[in-house]
Amino acid sequence: MKWTPFLATIIGSLGMSSAAIPQFRAETIDPDIKIGYGLTIGDVDGDGRVDILMADQFDIVWYENPTWAKHVIASKLTLKDNVCIAARDLDGDGKVEIAVGANWNPGNTISRRESGSVHYLIAPEDRTQRWKVVRLPNEPTVHRMHWILPKTGQPELVVLPLHGSGNKGGEGDNGVRIFSYRMPQSEIKNATNWNLTLLDESLHKTHNFDPFGPELAVGGTEGLKILHTTNSTKTEHWIGEPGKALPSGGIGEIRWGPYPNHHGSEDHRTFAAIEPLHGNEVVIYEPNKTRVVLDTTLKQGHGLVCGQFLPGSRQQVVAGWRDKNAQDKVGIRMYHWENDGWTTHTIDDNTMACEDIKASDLNGDGKLDLIASGRATKNVIIYWNEG
Repeated sequence: MKWTPFLATIIGSLGMSSAAIPQFRAETIDPDIKIGYGLTIGDVDGDGRVDILMADQFDIVWYENPTWAKHVIASKLTLKDNVCIAARDLDGDGKVEIAVGANWNPGNTISRRESGSVHYLIAPEDRTQRWKVVRLPNEPTVHRMHWILPKTGQPELVVLPLHGSGNKGGEGDNGVRIFSYRMPQSEIKNATNWNLTLLDESLHKTHNFDPFGPELAVGGTEGLKILHTTNSTKTEHWIGEPGKALPSGGIGEIRWGPYPNHHGSEDHRTFAAIEPLHGNEVVIYEPNKTRVVLDTTLKQGHGLVCGQFLPGSRQQVVAGWRDKNAQDKVGIRMYHWENDGWTTHTIDDNTMACEDIKASDLNGDGKLDLIASGRATKNVIIYWNEG
């Protein structure tokens, strides 16, 4: 496997043992997608295997493990593109529930009808067939979503728009209204039975968020804010100030990690990020908010994941980008702490214009694999962890 050391803020040691070098084997499971806006992972059919789900431009699909047969379960939910997907087993039956965001129209921050949509999909007995669709209320510019499972109460879907309502260029009087949708215990097909709770409206342009237990890390132009879904009075800005963009231009992608995190302890919170929005830098925020730059050579960075792909005390950071950079390449890189420094490894060299990336153990061998969808390359690739 080709790998390239990179000069980070902390200089990485080049003397690595062969056991520490990541080795991934690429397998294309779909060479003909439209955009591949969003990926997620979960067992769709209840066979105990982890499947791959994707919100493509017009279709909602899942790829069945281990054959990776492609099943289209919904199409053309709105006149505009799908943009995000969330899947999680919410009732303990071993099969995921699915929600989708669509009607992607980021230039319209005013109309709830013409910009943004939220849909809950109801599975048929045969989950390879078309699913019924329930349209739920929405804010304009719906962009990202995650299911969360509170320790008490019903499952909730948290939905993040890109812009505050009526704002232009990320600026305006209104903050991004982040809502949770509480799933009703009965009559799930009735949209009025879904209880909406406003979690926050202090940020003015956001891009992505990552749940960790009861806490949500939300990234945007003003930085990173921690939301506490179980305690609405306990919210805080961790990096950045409301109404003032970070010097880097803001946070595009955000993930918990790569150090061990602890709930409720700010000194132990760590994050990986791509900065600015659709940016070129991969950074980590170490304990006590120390910012470390790992890479500055991405273009349109748009995929980020942290995970234990290799042995060690810290997780690895994996980032992908979707436009050709100064080396005229797209791809995916892994950043690994070794010998008191960060080193960089090439996982994909110019075959993946990464729109989204996820990690999961797909074959049950105890190692995390990578799954990515490509915008310009129009493909879905599994990177099997064979290190």
